[in-house]
Amino acid sequence: CLPANQERFANGRLATVQFHPSAQVVMTAGHDRSLSLFQVNNFHLYYNPRIQSIYLESFPIYKACFSVDGEQVIATGTHHRMFFVYDMMSGSIIPIQKVRGVEERFLKSFEVSPDGSFMLVTGTSGYLHLLSMKTKELISTMKVNGRCTASAFTPDSSKIYSYSKEGEVFIWDVRSRKCLHKFEDEGSLEGKCIAISKNNQYVACGSASGVVNLYTTDVCLKENHPKPVKAIMNLVTSATCVTFNPTTEILAVASRETDEAVKLV
Repeated sequence: CLPANQERFANGRLATVQFHPSAQVVMTAGHDRSLSLFQVNNFHLYYNPRIQSIYLESFPIYKACFSVDGEQVIATGTHHRMFFVYDMMSGSIIPIQKVRGVEERFLKSFEVSPDGSFMLVTGTSGYLHLLSMKTKELISTMKVNGRCTASAFTPDSSKIYSYSKEGEVFIWDVRSRKCLHKFEDEGSLEGKCIAISKNNQYVACGSASGVVNLYTTDVCLKENHPKPVKAIMNLVTSATCVTFNPTTEILAVASRETDEAVKLV
């Protein structure tokens, strides 16, 4: 296939590439302050027409993500405490200048819950801010020991797994915002990324050493020092991305620190 964004290559590094949840559309966003949508065309492999591009003045994009219903795109910047909501139905760009109760210098890393209700923002000093996806207002703040580097919702949106820089994983109940359990990721020198499979069977933890540990979720909820079902050693640089395919048959592990460091397990 041709590059999805053939019609408009970005001038800077791409921070996000994501498929629309229901339409045949792919979004790209990145450091050149732009966000673009392309039609993914199965019939004409030589051409993926660009639907539109939006430009956010002096706002290099750190991460962009579709809402679960596919009607909005949320974009955070590399050095901003504000973020943008792009309403795809009306075509309007809504700046969220400040979330009341969230005292952070920058808002960068976030996750959207699979049921579309929540947005979880990773703060500094171990703070996790749970926002309402509907109103973009703060619901509650949780705190891990140390610094949180990555979080993931379970497929039913009832729990959050938060991975700390110190290699600990905290499991939170979304409704009560209480910590249900915590466990240590075996051999982790520095936590980097985490993913939960769509069938809620596995948890993958990627660390700075490049090792990705695969656990079963039932063991993670019970034991403080669970044994991984598999330790994936194929990356030689820091594991910066782990993700499962929808049927939980493939795990992709990747490092952005070197070229072509993508492995499918």
